[in-house]
Amino acid sequence: MKTAIYCRLSEEDRNKQFETDDSNSIQNQKLMLSQYAQEQGWDVYRIYSDDDYTGSDRRRPAFQQLLKDAEAKKFDIVLCKTQSRFTRELELVEKYIHGLFPMWGIRFVSIVDNADTANKGNKKSRQINGLVNEWYLEDMSDNIRSVLTNRRVNGYHIGAFALYGYRKDPDQKGHLLIDEEAAAVVREVFSLFAQGYGKTAIARMLNDRGIPNPTEYKRQKGLRYKGPKSKNSTFWKYFAIADMLTNEIYIGNMVQGKYGSVSYKTKQNKPRPRDQWYVVEGTHEPIIDRELWDTVQLMLKAKAKPFSGGQIGLFAKKARCAYCGYILRSHKCHGMYYLECPNHHVAQDSCPGTFVSVKKVEQAVLDELHRLSDTYLDKDELLQKVEFQQDLKRQRERLQADLEAYQKRVEEYSKGLRSLYMDKVRGYLSDPDFAELAKGLSDDRSRAEKQIQELTKRLDLLDQQAIEGDHRKELIDRYTAFESLNRPIVETLIDYVRIGRRVPKTSEQLIEIHWNF
Repeated sequence: MKTAIYCRLSEEDRNKQFETDDSNSIQNQKLMLSQYAQEQGWDVYRIYSDDDYTGSDRRRPAFQQLLKDAEAKKFDIVLCKTQSRFTRELELVEKYIHGLFPMWGIRFVSIVDNADTANKGNKKSRQINGLVNEWYLEDMSDNIRSVLTNRRVNGYHIGAFALYGYRKDPDQKGHLLIDEEAAAVVREVFSLFAQGYGKTAIARMLNDRGIPNPTEYKRQKGLRYKGPKSKNSTFWKYFAIADMLTNEIYIGNMVQGKYGSVSYKTKQNKPRPRDQWYVVEGTHEPIIDRELWDTVQLMLKAKAKPFSGGQIGLFAKKARCAYCGYILRSHKCHGMYYLECPNHHVAQDSCPGTFVSVKKVEQAVLDELHRLSDTYLDKDELLQKVEFQQDLKRQRERLQADLEAYQKRVEEYSKGLRSLYMDKVRGYLSDPDFAELAKGLSDDRSRAEKQIQELTKRLDLLDQQAIEGDHRKELIDRYTAFESLNRPIVETLIDYVRIGRRVPKTSEQLIEIHWNF
């Protein structure tokens, strides 16, 4: 019998001298499981090891390789220290341990909690273990979130890495100190911009002098930074300069919570509205003085209007370079508006760049729309086929799912408050700690309740639309009879447009439209 040993670190790694080393926890698991396999007379096919990964992370590299090899039937047994080392999610317990593994002829064994799929009598205990592990994940996530929220509210830095220009204070956890080497670059960027240099020009100047960008600077300082590394990863880009010029941390304010996790089961984050950020003033020494900061912000505000009146550009964030994928920037020249790749000026070797007038892109979109209309749309027939009610139904289902999710959150927050109260009654929590934690949960519950009210209004509006009728003819006429574009039309119809360079001595140019329909 061939066995695959799977090991995973269960807590923050604090005992590794080098990143490539195994932690003590992993070493102990390997030794224990190898001895157990030898005692059972099993041959070890391979040891799969994930160090520094949580049990809720489905993207663990060794875990994914184990599943591929299991499906290929390269071994007969999966051996772990505990079931939770394999996964803490009940869904994966059912999918693999009770579902696919038996189909593939693979036995699952964990020695500490006596889980063994060869013993049908302990299936319920394995399911209970999976449920307990699932609860553990959720409770741990809630506890960590409440602790992190408390630290954010009090202005402590909780990120894995300090912002470029700062370093973590070794003597005071959560406090930032100025890193003079990087801070000198930050001051230069602000000064250059205040003198009238553009963001792309500043990036080019830094690249010409060989100054590493923030990502490369972390790597050079030996920090265990994990990020994408490409051919041009050491270059300063337009967006790095733009982000730096608007970051309040450089004037001594701690700004955190710009992104929030989608779920405790995934590392995916999404942007949060500014009113949900955590901003605490005066938490650390500023790099940029207030006068220079205010000057730069006024200049940024003045430059943030690509068209007269401050309206958003027609193809803002919709037009992409066909060579590097960067969002094209708009600018005005002799009364005409143009789109240009900002990456070309800082990475000319990898991106030949592109340049096109907004009017040309608009005409290409209009021509394609009219061609599609003439070729495919019979309006009388289309009126019969447009599934207006079905569309409303899909919208309603999405809103209903969101509503139920927020209702569940309100129940969870209420449950959390009751649990906190019981901990206070039992003496586990002091009155100040209880008040602080309870306030956080109450605020979260209030926000969820507001979302429920908003979603309920939107559902009522959809129901009213279904009663009043669909107005299909007006909808069709609106999007097939116009002769010019505006921003709402572009937002509705276009996902993005890929634009390439113009062919020399011709008027031909790649304009590839990706529709939303």
